[in-house]
Amino acid sequence: MSGREGAATASDARPSLLNRPMVMLLVASVGGMGGFYLLLSVIPLYAATAGGGGVGAGLTTGVMMLATVLAEPAVPWFLARFGHRAVVGAGLLLLGVPAAALCLWSSFPLTLAVCLLRGVGLGIVVVAGTKLAAELAPPGRRSENLGLYGVSLGVPSVLGLPAGVWLSDRFAFEPVFLMTAALTLLALPAVAGLPGRRTEAPSEPTGGTVRGLLRGVGNGSLGRPTLILAAATFAAGVLVTFLPLALLGGPGHLAVAALLVQSSIAPVARWGAGWWGDRHGTSSLLLPSVLAVALGTAGLVRLESPAVVIVSMVLFGAGFGAVQNITLASMFERVPRSEFGRVSVVWNLAFDAGMGLGAVGFGLLIDRTGYPWGFALTAALLLAVLGPAWRDRRAGKEHAAAGEQRSAAAARLPDRETFT
Repeated sequence: MSGREGAATASDARPSLLNRPMVMLLVASVGGMGGFYLLLSVIPLYAATAGGGGVGAGLTTGVMMLATVLAEPAVPWFLARFGHRAVVGAGLLLLGVPAAALCLWSSFPLTLAVCLLRGVGLGIVVVAGTKLAAELAPPGRRSENLGLYGVSLGVPSVLGLPAGVWLSDRFAFEPVFLMTAALTLLALPAVAGLPGRRTEAPSEPTGGTVRGLLRGVGNGSLGRPTLILAAATFAAGVLVTFLPLALLGGPGHLAVAALLVQSSIAPVARWGAGWWGDRHGTSSLLLPSVLAVALGTAGLVRLESPAVVIVSMVLFGAGFGAVQNITLASMFERVPRSEFGRVSVVWNLAFDAGMGLGAVGFGLLIDRTGYPWGFALTAALLLAVLGPAWRDRRAGKEHAAAGEQRSAAAARLPDRETFT
């Protein structure tokens, strides 16, 4: 057999990513994240137009992401106690159903309470889903499987972000609140197809788990990807919360088009980075991806130019999607399988804390600087993490090689875990 024929045979024999539990995970994720993204830019608009202004808009996203960050460390314990089906089902309910309450009574405290409950639901869904996506990956295809899972998180943003803004402008806010509740309820049947077993209980209580994660972040191997992701999501929090407000009074539907472009490109880039990473290693993509996010943010200084805004969103979406997959895959490469739950928590903590801080910090900033200078300062923050991204390239290559050795060794062992 020739080398070319052998390579073709090995490629054909690659196990499928789409086993039944993975398909059900994707369906549940699409429904849950659809409910998340449909309101992500709508609730800040709702709060701002009700008299909350920029600070109120920022607080809605900030409170939601704070609740997410506080909930995430407890998710591995809940998975061990109740299993995937009950925990993910509860997360879906919390993501969507509370929004319907805003149809009955309009007040800023109620809006914040709804955001808090949605944040808890988000923390449950993303931590459980990320951990499960890594565990369900066939040998040698983890980055690609994480990329596929990332698409299920990103595709809802393609329609959800712009559709929420458009629908609220066209029909008012209440129909969007009801659609969010309905969408998450429709996804509930998919949780029956998730693994029924409970996961291994964390070796430490929640507080100890967080301290252990922080020690891991501080040692550099997880610290650099965590810092890079947090900086990118800081910018994303700024963008999804304030771009529709920054473009009020501008060309019609520019905010909808900009959000559509960004949200369409990000999941494709996230999957593409996973495909590339399994075949060529992820480290080579990190630096250009961070640079693309920075340049896309910097371009928003020219809010008066629709063409510049759209090109900026192309750059931002491509870089942001790739950064998500690269940082997540590299962190999984640097730990044994028994630590996947912890990596899922710390990655999602960085993601959500960055987004929440971006929304709140920018809301406090723009009253003094205005939108263009605010976007410029956000871009400067992103440029500052190019240094850690450069240093992480070599570390990424070393850890990828070690991860391949661990995967090969694990593949030779009997499978002790059965998903039912």
